[in-house]
Amino acid sequence: MTDAIRGEVRGTAPVPLSVLDLVTVGSGRTASQALATSVELSRLAERRGFHRHWVAEHHSMPGVASSSPAVILAHLAAHTRRIRLGSGGVMLPNHAPLVVAEQFGTLEALAPGRIDLGLGRAPGTDGATAAALRRTGGFDGGAAGAPSSGWGREPGDDFPEQLAELTRFLDDDFPDGHPYARIHAVPGPVQGPDGRPPIWLLGSSGYSARLAGLLGLPFAFAHHFSARSTIPALDLYRNSFRPSEVLDAPYAMIGVSAFAAEDAVAAHRQVLAGALAMLRLRTGRPGLVPTPEEAAAHGFGPAEREFVDGWLANVVYGTPDEVRTGLDDLQKRTGADELMITANGHGGAERVRSYELIADAYGLPELPAS
Repeated sequence: MTDAIRGEVRGTAPVPLSVLDLVTVGSGRTASQALATSVELSRLAERRGFHRHWVAEHHSMPGVASSSPAVILAHLAAHTRRIRLGSGGVMLPNHAPLVVAEQFGTLEALAPGRIDLGLGRAPGTDGATAAALRRTGGFDGGAAGAPSSGWGREPGDDFPEQLAELTRFLDDDFPDGHPYARIHAVPGPVQGPDGRPPIWLLGSSGYSARLAGLLGLPFAFAHHFSARSTIPALDLYRNSFRPSEVLDAPYAMIGVSAFAAEDAVAAHRQVLAGALAMLRLRTGRPGLVPTPEEAAAHGFGPAEREFVDGWLANVVYGTPDEVRTGLDDLQKRTGADELMITANGHGGAERVRSYELIADAYGLPELPAS
């Protein structure tokens, strides 16, 4: 399964490059348009040699259209042929492990050898919405507008048990005498020798980093909204790593917010719109991603300006050359084995263009159609 995890370095990129797609819905746009952009982006990413394209579970957030990763991934699988597709991630405490195993077994059957199952412990939303999802366990309500990209907060105390149960369903290997020994996740191994998706653990702190290391699983860290914790979490992952049947050495990917445009001013306009959207989310006022014009006209108060400046300090944006330099520096600082890029801005065309410009900056090849 190692080959399903480790990507191929292309062009002059320091490590494999991948896509984290938040299926952004900008002001004046619709969810249908956002999902169409995701298809366009997946095709571009496949053509230019990005290794994988992930989508994340969110709920009750007008600015994203990714509440159902498995549904979106099935749609993307129908429009691509090579690129790996996966969840970044599925919030396991929101779901019965059997249901997740069935959904991703179905995806694996639809796109054999191309599916990743990234798992998070966060609710993917605020406390009230988590309750509406019939979420049980250790969630304590949290703060309105808490991070919810699927890489974040860790409320559940029973996550290791849920993970173990999901893994058993995926492998169809509950021991004799177990209450679930006669239950089979289908599609799955009971129907034949096909493979199953590799599991990734996602996080923004040390808990999932340590667990991924102890289990010998690949780990994805949310640098794009928890930058201060990136290096400590990666160190913890590497130091706690134990070789497994999945990996013989650590494999760490980081999510990074990056936006390229033909000129730095245009890039700043897009990321400022994304920063304003995040400010509103964090202060309990989620909405559609504002236009660059709205963001430019917004009168930021001192506290708001401090937040936005801090947020943008961890976004790599500018001309293609500036973005390439920023990504190179980040990879050197963290030692990440893979960079997963998210372009958080208003316009769908501008987001797709950003990935194309980054591909050009690294000389990623135009791959032939499969």
